[in-house]
Amino acid sequence: MSIMGLPRQLTEKQMKFAELLVYNEGRKSASECAYEAGYKTRPRQAASELRNPRISPLVVKYIGELRQEIQEKYQVDLGRHLGELAKLRDDAMKKGAWSAAINAEVARGKAGGLYVDQKLIMTGNLDNMSEKELEAKMAKILDDHKGLINVSPEETKQESETRQIPASD
Repeated sequence: MSIMGLPRQLTEKQMKFAELLVYNEGRKSASECAYEAGYKTRPRQAASELRNPRISPLVVKYIGELRQEIQEKYQVDLGRHLGELAKLRDDAMKKGAWSAAINAEVARGKAGGLYVDQKLIMTGNLDNMSEKELEAKMAKILDDHKGLINVSPEETKQESETRQIPASD
């Protein structure tokens, strides 16, 4: 039946504990799984012993096999991912959920490499610039964007103050 006190095969309770533990990962604690599996008197102690490879090597091995099986089943690869996003998009379109459909399609595009997420990290500190360097920098910015910015660096404070504001009746 056993070699040096260790069982050769798992009991029903041990198998149930391992399955509850793996299939409820993140939703139930190990002691809750032990209690549900039938370890009613000391579930926390049982959960600890069942996850200890020196005390319960077969249970630990079975837990590892179950986790590996789950990982293989839900493994993400590009083809499966793009297919799932397409299904979500199609389902959303059928329901008229256009925003969700567009989001799924954008996610498909990103996963497929159609979009490039660009971030520019600018270095430098305006505090370290002299007044002349700041003026030159502003003049260059204004010159580079003269089609977008409708201000000339020559505009004086006096010109700004003399503009007429329409009077309201």
